[in-house]
Amino acid sequence: MTYRQLPKTMYTDIHPTPVKAPELVVFNDELAAELGLDTTLWKHADLLAGNVVPEGFTPIAQAYLGHQFGYPAMLGDGRAILLTEILTPDGETFDIQLKGSGRTPYSRRGDGRAAIGPMLREYLISEAMHALRVPTSRSLAVVLTGEPVYRERALPGAILTRVASSHLRVGTLQYARTQDVVKEVADYAISRHDPLCAQESEPYLCFFQEVLKRQAKLIARWQALGFIHGVMNTDNMALSGETIDYGPCAFMDTYRSDQVFSSIDQTGRYRYANQPPIAKWNLARMADALIPLIDQEEEQAIERLLEVLNTFEDHYHGAWRQAFGDKLGLKNVSTEDDILIKRFLSLLENEEKDFTNTFIELSDNPVHSVFSGEEGHNWHRKWIEQIEKDGSFEKAKDRMLRANPRVIPRNAMVEEVLQQAHRGDIQPFLEMLKVLKDPFAKDIPEKYMKPADKDTDYVTYCGT
Repeated sequence: MTYRQLPKTMYTDIHPTPVKAPELVVFNDELAAELGLDTTLWKHADLLAGNVVPEGFTPIAQAYLGHQFGYPAMLGDGRAILLTEILTPDGETFDIQLKGSGRTPYSRRGDGRAAIGPMLREYLISEAMHALRVPTSRSLAVVLTGEPVYRERALPGAILTRVASSHLRVGTLQYARTQDVVKEVADYAISRHDPLCAQESEPYLCFFQEVLKRQAKLIARWQALGFIHGVMNTDNMALSGETIDYGPCAFMDTYRSDQVFSSIDQTGRYRYANQPPIAKWNLARMADALIPLIDQEEEQAIERLLEVLNTFEDHYHGAWRQAFGDKLGLKNVSTEDDILIKRFLSLLENEEKDFTNTFIELSDNPVHSVFSGEEGHNWHRKWIEQIEKDGSFEKAKDRMLRANPRVIPRNAMVEEVLQQAHRGDIQPFLEMLKVLKDPFAKDIPEKYMKPADKDTDYVTYCGT
């Protein structure tokens, strides 16, 4: 079954709007090989720009709702078109979507287009996230359109080809309930992502539990990397558990638990420390959509969904504890280690230390404290005691080196290579991309590891 076989209210048939002069900027040969794509077909600007739609492709724009900063809104693919679904040689199904491919019925007042900077930014960061072992959508290509897009000024237009295991979102289910087709959409999502749940006596509760567990693990992974998504609306939470929609996202340099980068997040709703509770809030909106499928008695349905929803903290904290335990080289992580981990993060914040580099510093030289004050030295002594209890420093160091990347997409470097690409020089972007694809390597050039002086004033925008 494909998405297009769902009730018609869930999508609109639409072709991409052709562009004047498509030009291939970057193509992901590695991903194409993984997907089993025929590059004689796919590695062409006309296809990747939407000027040519091969026979058998039936492009659509998907409909969905979204709670944006807590408030519901009718959304849908305003500048993206699902070009096709593919089946890989391994039997997995993936969506291939064109982003920035023109207006759709869901565009509202937008032009349906995108600029080169945000499209390259999503390519860079999504591929970096994949290398960091984070579930994520992937990027197959970016093409220039040969046409300007007008924002604050004229910018070169571009289209991103995005690959995901699906583009089903919490907002998809929200919209489906308003259209009285939530069963059809939930059944499709189960067949796509959780087929074993179809065999359970409570398939929709099973499905909800699986989505919840994936999200708990995903958010824990974000936290362990200092990643801030920036726009955790329900339309940006994928049922697959993949990170999608890299708009105003960024990685922290200096550790701040209240860090916000997004220009539109004035209240800090999606700040670093609030990402786990926001994920649970979004899952509660998913539960709302599933109520009719759980029990004929609404109160009974709500009670049963709440039982599942309230397991989020346990799943999240378990994944969080394991992720940070690995980063600190702890062998058998337990709840007793929470104090050690939280104290480390508190010291990081108090001493305004770089998040990524401090873990590397500790990995490289574990016998020396990474903190300057007495409290930090006390923490270091307790940490050494725990490491010695677990075994040897060498084994702890191996665990830490496997868990701690030496490079992340540093904000200043990302902006620098995007500006150069905007001026027509794509080489710095490609060089940075190559480095980010191997983030645990020992020989990272220093310029990619160097943090900004302070990144508290760094601001991101919803350009993607």
